[in-house]
Amino acid sequence: MKTVLVVDDDIHISKMLDEALGRDGYIVLHAYSGTEALMVLEKTRPDIVLLDLMLPGTSGEEVLSHISGIPVIVLSAKADARSKVELLTGGAQDYVTKPFDLKELSARISLRIKESSLSPDSPISYDLITLDPLARAVSVSGAPVKLTRTEYAILKLLIKRPKQVFTKTQILDKISADTPDCTDSSLKIHISNLRKKLRDASGKDYIEAIWGIGFKLEADDKNKK
Repeated sequence: MKTVLVVDDDIHISKMLDEALGRDGYIVLHAYSGTEALMVLEKTRPDIVLLDLMLPGTSGEEVLSHISGIPVIVLSAKADARSKVELLTGGAQDYVTKPFDLKELSARISLRIKESSLSPDSPISYDLITLDPLARAVSVSGAPVKLTRTEYAILKLLIKRPKQVFTKTQILDKISADTPDCTDSSLKIHISNLRKKLRDASGKDYIEAIWGIGFKLEADDKNKK
């Protein structure tokens, strides 16, 4: 059974999640402050964390900065885009605005746990794109798409965490081992070329530029050729 840690000081929400997730077959742990959440995380390793931001004691943002290797879904009443972007670049895998739909949240939990449990060599799919790490190959709707080494490294990073915004610095840092020749000045060109190849193969824009922040992978059904 998978374990979910709910970090929220709202007793009503915690009880509701306890009942709903329990019915879905999860073991549910609770922390009602940021300080308590850090204590729980020192003793156990849940499969996923549902994290509120407005917590007594240590803030949700501070708790997030201490979590590594565990998927985090932020639950917050903050709905502005900047807050979401900051949290997604800060390590959260998803962001759900309160009030939320329990069925949608359950689906997101299942997806994030599945993503985190995949073998590093397992093929990764997003919408029409499939990336095969063993073959170092990419296909769109089953048709192969030729990418350069740098383009492949960028897509591999983005496809592992779709919809998460990565800053230019984060991208350069995470792909540096595979693409030492990629620089701050050339990164935008590589991303532009990757975006065009995916768009030509699918008719969709998959890479979205978040002005002044970075890039994320998100399917756009509009043909922007």
